[in-house]
Amino acid sequence: MSNAPFSVDSVVVGRSARMRAVFDFVRVIADSESSVLVTGETGTGKELIANLIHQSSSRRHKPFVPVSCAILSETLIESELFGHERGAFTGAIKDRPGRFELASGGTIFLDDIDDVPLTMQVKLLRVIQHRVVERLGGTRQIPVDVRVITGAKRDLRALTAEGKFREDLFYRLNVIPVSLPPLRERREDIPILVDHFVAQYCRRRDEEPKAVSQAVLQTFMRYPWPGNVRELENACERIAQTCTCDTVRLGCIPLSVLFHRNGDDPPPLAEPQGHQSAVSLDDRLNDVEANLITWALKVSGGNKSKAAELLCIKRSTLGDRIKKLDLPHLDAGEN
Repeated sequence: MSNAPFSVDSVVVGRSARMRAVFDFVRVIADSESSVLVTGETGTGKELIANLIHQSSSRRHKPFVPVSCAILSETLIESELFGHERGAFTGAIKDRPGRFELASGGTIFLDDIDDVPLTMQVKLLRVIQHRVVERLGGTRQIPVDVRVITGAKRDLRALTAEGKFREDLFYRLNVIPVSLPPLRERREDIPILVDHFVAQYCRRRDEEPKAVSQAVLQTFMRYPWPGNVRELENACERIAQTCTCDTVRLGCIPLSVLFHRNGDDPPPLAEPQGHQSAVSLDDRLNDVEANLITWALKVSGGNKSKAAELLCIKRSTLGDRIKKLDLPHLDAGEN
């Protein structure tokens, strides 16, 4: 099995064992006509995997139609999915095909299927069972040749037990389940993703891709990324937009990531109190510097050479900064 990072449509996904297992499974199921249920936390890349299944299948030359069910209101979802006839409701001035018709011959991806209201689930079940749609306001049964892939951020089996999701629909959708791990469970993919996203957003600005320091990568590896790959991509976009250094350093990354509280990180700085309070910029910068030095020495076990490497400064510079900031409690330690 290759350790090279896997990519589709120029988006690097990763090379961790967890993700390689997903890719291998995708290749196995790609040409099946069975429904696929892709589960995972928000931001784990469910649409990307659905697209990968489509692009790896014999349907790849036909449309791939993604639909976010979460953003469709209960009154709009039927029209969006199944279409409507002219005069079906106020504003319906012409016939309009739905997403199932638009995907005919290809693949439809219904993301956030766990947000589809119960009233719509029975209609969706009928379409999946019989592969025919009936437009809102119409009487014709229109055949649709589609492969159905769905995405869910919540446990559909648990929702079924709670009476919030139809059991018969769940079994129709869950023929082939694919589970995506959160980013915190495949941290070895983080450096690949960071390099890719930083380079991607630098190129969009017509700039050369920036190198990323090891200290930044280590900080990113420790952060839990509750928003998963999507949150990481947003952080990298912000870096590309705001970093003026040749190499991305600790000061270039979002403070929410830099000062995330865990066993290895310092507590975040307190915000100034009140809108009218005066704030000494020098004092605040000294606080930031002291926090970073404390963090680096803690992570390195008191080894100043390693701490200096984490901060991308010389060992002698670290000693000078400790003295300048009057931090005698940090002056003792290994070389």
